[in-house]
Amino acid sequence: MSVVAVQGNNTVGAFCALTAILCFSFVDLGIKLLSEGYALHQIVFLRSLVSLTVFLLIIMPFNGGWRVFYTRRPGAHLLRGTFIVCANVCLFLGLAALPIADAVAIFFISPLAIAVMSVIFLKETVGPRRWIAIIVGLIGVLLIVQPGTDAFQLASLLPAISALLYGAMHMVTRKIRDTESASTMTVYVVLLFLVSSAIIGLLIGDGRYETGAHPALSFLLRAWGPVAQGDIWIILMLGIAGVGGSLLVSQAYRLSEAAFVAPFEYVAMPIAILWGVMFFDTWPAFNAWAGIALILGSGLYMLWRENRASAVKPAPRYRR
Repeated sequence: MSVVAVQGNNTVGAFCALTAILCFSFVDLGIKLLSEGYALHQIVFLRSLVSLTVFLLIIMPFNGGWRVFYTRRPGAHLLRGTFIVCANVCLFLGLAALPIADAVAIFFISPLAIAVMSVIFLKETVGPRRWIAIIVGLIGVLLIVQPGTDAFQLASLLPAISALLYGAMHMVTRKIRDTESASTMTVYVVLLFLVSSAIIGLLIGDGRYETGAHPALSFLLRAWGPVAQGDIWIILMLGIAGVGGSLLVSQAYRLSEAAFVAPFEYVAMPIAILWGVMFFDTWPAFNAWAGIALILGSGLYMLWRENRASAVKPAPRYRR
C-alpha cells in the first residue's frame, strides 16, 4: 500500500477515533449522573436495549443487512467482547467513586498500554523517543493516583484495570480486522453487554448484597428499580452514544496502526474536566493538573512522532 493510501487511512481513522471519544465522553457523563440512583447492570441492560435497537434499525441496513451477524471468528468476538464488558464495568464503577476527571485521567494508561501491547503482540514499531513519552505519561498517571499516600483510593485501581482490559480488547480488534467488519464487531459487543447484564441482574438484581459500604460497591450491588422520567433521556443518550462510539472506534483501529490511533483518545481528558465543572462542580487538584499535563504532553508528542514516521516508512498491510 502506498504512503498516500496509508495517510488516507490514518486520516479516516483519526476522525473515527475523535468522534468515538466524544461519544464515549457522553457515556461517562451519563453513567456518572445515574450512578447514585440505579444499579450498574440495570443501566447497562437498558442502554444495550437502546443500542441494539439503533443498530438493527439504522446501522445494520447500511452494512450488509443480516450478514453483519456472520463471522468466521466467534471465539475472537467472545474474547473481545469479554474484555470490553469487563473494562466498562471497572471504569463505570470507578466513575461512581471518583471525580470524573480523575477517573478518566487514570484510565489514560490505556493509550500507553495499547502502544506497548502493539509492540509485544502486533510487532509494530515504537521508537526510543516514543518510549520516553510513554514513561512520561505513566508518571502523569502516578501523580494522579498517588500510590503510597493518604490520598490514594483503592477505587482508583478500577480505571487502571479498565485501561489494561481496553488495551487487550484493541489487540484482538487488530488481529481480526481483516476478516471482521466494524459493524460485526459492534453487534457482538452489544449482544454480550445485553446478555451479561441480564444474567447479573437475575443473580443479584434484588439488592440483597447491597450494604452501602462504598459508592462503587453500592453501584454494583444495588437493586433494580423504576426509571424516573427525566432519566429516560440519559439512558437513550447512553444507548445511542455507546453503539456509535463502539462502531467508530472499531473502524479506527481497523484502518490505522494502534500506536497512531491511541493518542487521539487523550481528547477525552479536557472533555472530562469540562463535564466535572459543568455538572458536578469539581476541579482537578494540583497534582491531578500536573498529571494531566504530563499525560496530554506525552500523547501529543507521540502523535507528532507518528505523523513524521508515517510519511517515510512503508505501509503495513491492511484493508478497508
